[in-house]
Amino acid sequence: MADVLALVEARLRTGLGEPGARAAVTFLGTDRVEVLRFTDGDVVRYATLGMSAQPMTDPTAALADPVKGPRAELVLSVRGGLADTDKVLRPLAVLAASPQVEGLVVAPGASLDVGEPLWPGAPFTSVLVAEPGGLVEDLDLDEPMDPVRFLPLLPMTPNEAAWKRVHGAAALQERWLNSGTDLRDPLRTSVPLG
Repeated sequence: MADVLALVEARLRTGLGEPGARAAVTFLGTDRVEVLRFTDGDVVRYATLGMSAQPMTDPTAALADPVKGPRAELVLSVRGGLADTDKVLRPLAVLAASPQVEGLVVAPGASLDVGEPLWPGAPFTSVLVAEPGGLVEDLDLDEPMDPVRFLPLLPMTPNEAAWKRVHGAAALQERWLNSGTDLRDPLRTSVPLG
């Protein structure tokens, strides 16, 4: 499956440019996950590389299909220089390993929680998985493999995550939009939820 990851990295480079740094994390019993850092002006983007090596499998399935099933990588965009966001590498790798470790199928609208701040002093412990297709186009693979989708992550405060559980992802995104929330601000506060 190294060829899949080579194609994924090439697609990331096409969409985001040359990575300025990369780090690798390996968890017991899982494949290695890398996190690449790209800089575009004052925006820093972190993209996982390794999550798409295996298809995600529904935990209720009797057998895991080694070829078919959704594949994805995660992309987080933040404004650089305002916080120590490079410390997000390990939490991002944890999220990228969650399909292998916990049998999760990561899809748009899902909440992913790392249980601790995404970086030192961050007001966020979780992210909302947004719709793909903006920054990096889906990567089609040979049949019968599913395409690799590049899923943007939107950091959520604990209050936003709780509100999203009740009202849904679309309602939270609408609230952000109506409030003019800068979702790339690593120091932003919770959107008004009254």
